[in-house]
Amino acid sequence: MQKHRKMGIDYGDKRIGIAMTDALCIISSPFEVYKNIGQDDAISHIIKLIKEYDIDEIALGMPFNMDGTIGERAKLHQEFGEKLHELSGVNVVYIDERLTSAEAEEILISSGVRREKRKELIDKISAQIILQTFIENKRG
Repeated sequence: MQKHRKMGIDYGDKRIGIAMTDALCIISSPFEVYKNIGQDDAISHIIKLIKEYDIDEIALGMPFNMDGTIGERAKLHQEFGEKLHELSGVNVVYIDERLTSAEAEEILISSGVRREKRKELIDKISAQIILQTFIENKRG
């Protein structure tokens, strides 16, 4: 029985962090940071990855306000997720990402990654955390 992979996305104005699971959907791993030059370009790139890696679900980070409400930033993420779902046919699940960047930075600092290198890694580590949260929520 072939399982489909899952993808995690940390969507940002400048960079999009992408993570993927292994074929058994047990472990999430950082995949890449994609330079965001526009929503249509980003969606096109992600759809190529969906096809190439047999992705059947996407965990998209949702930047809720600290009180849990949806602000302007979250509305942009929602719009991106809806368009991605519409064009790819893949289910998009929103995962609270309020503290993922801080958590990602902490992981990188404790791993001894230098400051200038952390900036380029933080987005894909955030995507990995979003995806791992999604996987764990599915397991119960």
